[in-house]
Amino acid sequence: MSRIEKRFAELKRQQRKALIPYITAGDPQPDVTVPLLHALVDAGADLLEIGVPFSDPMADGPVIQAACERALAHHVTLHQVIEMVQAFRRKDADTPVILMGYLNPIEVWGYAAFAEAAAAAGVDGVLTVDMPPEEAVDLTAALRDRDIDTIYLLAPTSDVSRIRLVGESASGFLYYVSFKGVTGANRLDVASVAEKVGELRRHTDLPVGVGFGIRDAESAAAVAGIADAVVVGSVLVNRIAELADQPEAIAPALSDKLAELRTAIDAAG
Repeated sequence: MSRIEKRFAELKRQQRKALIPYITAGDPQPDVTVPLLHALVDAGADLLEIGVPFSDPMADGPVIQAACERALAHHVTLHQVIEMVQAFRRKDADTPVILMGYLNPIEVWGYAAFAEAAAAAGVDGVLTVDMPPEEAVDLTAALRDRDIDTIYLLAPTSDVSRIRLVGESASGFLYYVSFKGVTGANRLDVASVAEKVGELRRHTDLPVGVGFGIRDAESAAAVAGIADAVVVGSVLVNRIAELADQPEAIAPALSDKLAELRTAIDAAG
């Protein structure tokens, strides 16, 4: 059983919902990332999603694009992100870590070599935004050989055949994108999300996480009443941007925000 599976099983027994914060590795500077990951766990994160900086994102809105630009200004690479995970694992052997990014850096590294390095560092899941399951057979095989879960996105436009395909290809959990568009928008329609999550559950036994559009305690609580996990990113990354010139203030600020979301999610559950 992977760390991700184990964590969701624990939460199910406790009748709790997962809180998954997202930050971009190396934003606003590389030495902030590992301490920030620990602070997020202390504030109530159940799993961690770490964005791999990339120059040409397609799912990320302006806030996370800017975070990637700040990290890339420090020349943060996929290799360095793996090293950050390894450093995080020196103090935390339990919290599942998911890398979210794009195919090019993995392709350059090579699937088997990347999977081996990721596993050795303590990565538990990989979400490659621009790698659909039809084209991911080799990457998925390399990751599964190292007991790393492959996470896929599903969208409001995903039909039954797509849901079934992704459900068969994925492991760990399914990541449902709450609306058609990029990260950071403020247009969460809880009723439509609930309807789609219900459809997903009819075709898969995997836990369902919902992200995009979750900005505050109210939206986090609403999603917690529907899904198994709440994924929050842009609101945290935006706070990092506001404090980019005060790196020592980032962890306390994000901890306060995450604690607020944690309280709302637990009350909803």
